[in-house]
Amino acid sequence: MATSSPAKALVAANAINPGLVLSHNFPEVAFSYDERDVALYALGVGACAADAVDERELQLVYHRDEISSIKVLPTFFSLFTLRNGTGYALDVPGLQYDPNLILHSQQYIEVYRVIPSRANVIKKTRVAGLHDRGKTAVLELESLICLEGSGEHLCMSRSTFYLRGSGGFSDSSQPFSYATYPANRAHASFPDTTPTAVYEDHTQKSQALLFGSSTVFYPLHSDPCVAQASGFSRPILHGLCTLGYAIRAVLKSFCNGEPAAVKSISCRFLLHVYPGETLVTETWLQGNRVLYRTKVKERNQSVLSGYTLLSRISSSL
Repeated sequence: MATSSPAKALVAANAINPGLVLSHNFPEVAFSYDERDVALYALGVGACAADAVDERELQLVYHRDEISSIKVLPTFFSLFTLRNGTGYALDVPGLQYDPNLILHSQQYIEVYRVIPSRANVIKKTRVAGLHDRGKTAVLELESLICLEGSGEHLCMSRSTFYLRGSGGFSDSSQPFSYATYPANRAHASFPDTTPTAVYEDHTQKSQALLFGSSTVFYPLHSDPCVAQASGFSRPILHGLCTLGYAIRAVLKSFCNGEPAAVKSISCRFLLHVYPGETLVTETWLQGNRVLYRTKVKERNQSVLSGYTLLSRISSSL
């Protein structure tokens, strides 16, 4: 009678259980936030760093009267994706992975109304997809943010994570395709033309620590030992922080800094950023859609790309 080898038995014991993962029901989670949280997030993605009296940036961190007038960046709610009450949203029964090998590969956001600067909200999260890529598992989480009480939808955030070393849990021979994932429908090749606008911004060496104050503290972004063990020379910037910089560039270039002009955002993370590097965001205007690509100036490498749909265009450079 044939027997399994110890190595195969170990793989089986540590394999992802897709049935458990896909059937998992996340509890609804209630959060509250206020102007302080909104302002701290905006500072974490570089607002007012270059010019503390720029009115288009100041409106993201300060209000002059008793009635709050702070405006909320459309990427603000992406912070809520990994928050799960007192836990971590990737702690799912049946999901086996090495936390040091996680890559946040894509982000998609739809904004349904002007985001208030303070609110009590409910987050409803589901596993939107689980895919076997051989050596890598691909997990998609979708979160719907609603106003507590009325249930009015504020936004939807969908995140894709690569769990390296966690694939091989299925017998499917069909290659996985992103064709049905909304964040990738418009990831076409960039035009071979001069960008409509180019915006340059500098990150601070403490940027990851500042941004981490708004979200889950993950050691890859703060602990030099963990970063080196993961193959980086020092802690790296959160991909969502770099996305915040890119969307600020779009807002300043085409919306006169107005966050409410954004209807949806799609992003693919390509490469890491070290805090202290310079980000250059190239943009191409195509109707009400803006293609964007952000590069690290010092290394001349693209770190993310995507598009955003706008409700209105008002050139402001």
